[in-house]
Amino acid sequence: MAQSQQPLTGKRVACLAADGVEDVEYTQSRAAAEQAGAEVHLISLKSGEIQSMNQDINPANRYRVERTLDEANPADYDALLLPGGTVNPDRLRMNPQAMDFVRAFFQQQKPVAAICHGPWSLVETGMVNGRTVTSFPSLRTDIRNAGGVWVDQQVQVDNGLVTSRNPSDLPAFCAKMVEEFAQGENVRQMATA
Repeated sequence: MAQSQQPLTGKRVACLAADGVEDVEYTQSRAAAEQAGAEVHLISLKSGEIQSMNQDINPANRYRVERTLDEANPADYDALLLPGGTVNPDRLRMNPQAMDFVRAFFQQQKPVAAICHGPWSLVETGMVNGRTVTSFPSLRTDIRNAGGVWVDQQVQVDNGLVTSRNPSDLPAFCAKMVEEFAQGENVRQMATA
């Protein structure tokens, strides 16, 4: 009975984010994973805190970084969460170590969830090639140019990759994220790009 209420018990989730992360996408996604029983770590480019934003331009809250990329090993995690905000994934995609971290989850065939502008990391790593994904509409051309199929859906699942468009999609995104993270062992058979 406890397992059905806490489908992520015993799982560790890496949440990769930097300054500029959209506050609600970070907080609600993390809370959904934690309420499902997961241990979640905020991983970032540097130690200290990151600054979250509301609607990309209004400072929101600061959050303590629990591991830097130097301290985090993808092999220690069962799944990866990539919240959006425009500045956050733009900073991440310019950092080769961050992109290696993202790529490792696909190479290790682990589930990944990305919302809003979060899929920019997937474009940068080449992981949208051959996949059907959704995102904030402004990424449509980037995704298509990277070999992905972009759809305008509240939530899209493609072989362990969960994507959504914006904060209004968070309820559907969080539900599917928890479901895919819980079924991680099934995802291990997916083909990597």
